Amino acid sequence: MRKFSEQESRELLYIICNCCGRKITAKNGIVEEECVRLEVPFGFFSKKDGQVHHFDLCENCYDKVISEFQIPVEIEEKTELL
Repeated sequence: MRKFSEQESRELLYIICNCCGRKITAKNGIVEEECVRLEVPFGFFSKKDGQVHHFDLCENCYDKVISEFQIPVEIEEKTELL
């Protein structure tokens, strides 16, 4: 869950992990630690047809979720970080 300022700039203030509830702070709109933002649009043949789910996970919760996968995630190394 993302919390923005009420001003016109809508600066990101912090993120709350939807899994564990931990607050991830932001300074000047920049998140101070890694987290994952997921947007899942459900379409035809789903019981959630037409819904879009948004949620945020801290890195620890992300690691817990993917550790339960039967098939591991594919990992690619980036050589340039912007």
